[in-house]
Amino acid sequence: MEQRIGSSSQPLEGAGFDPAFIPGLTSPASGEPEDDARPEKAVAEEEVNKDAVPEEAEEAVDGEPEVSEEADDDAEAEEEVSDGPVFEASDRRARIVADGKGVRLRLDEEECEFRWDEIGAIETETGRFGKRFTVTVHTPDRRWYPIEIEATARSRFKEWESQLDAVLDAYFEEAEQA
Repeated sequence: MEQRIGSSSQPLEGAGFDPAFIPGLTSPASGEPEDDARPEKAVAEEEVNKDAVPEEAEEAVDGEPEVSEEADDDAEAEEEVSDGPVFEASDRRARIVADGKGVRLRLDEEECEFRWDEIGAIETETGRFGKRFTVTVHTPDRRWYPIEIEATARSRFKEWESQLDAVLDAYFEEAEQA
């Protein structure tokens, strides 16, 4: 009689089965490099094309490459975003940045980014004792993402609160109105 080894059902994903699962974060890249997956013919063609001179270099005038209008517009939009207030706090493991683009959280190698229209509320909390400053990003679908930053001194808490309030006043209300 033949018996199957292993289960025929697919593993489930989510926080119930993986304690490191955080919705919104990307999964790690597969261990297989892309070069191994390509056929040998494509690799050989690429090597031949590397020797060819790129078209952009031929079209360049006075040694400066041409800049497309779309790239120019993106640069202008990025400059507009960076003109306003910015909140940035970090320690040896964690980092939070809030600016015109939104809020970015980083803990060790894990990162997540929230645009202003994806944020329902931002909550700050300081411990009664110690030097931990907690910022929690709440989303409209009732999920929350806390991050703790260890300050060098408790006096930094007031500074961080005022900087974060300035960013929220500038960008969060604009996102709600839009």
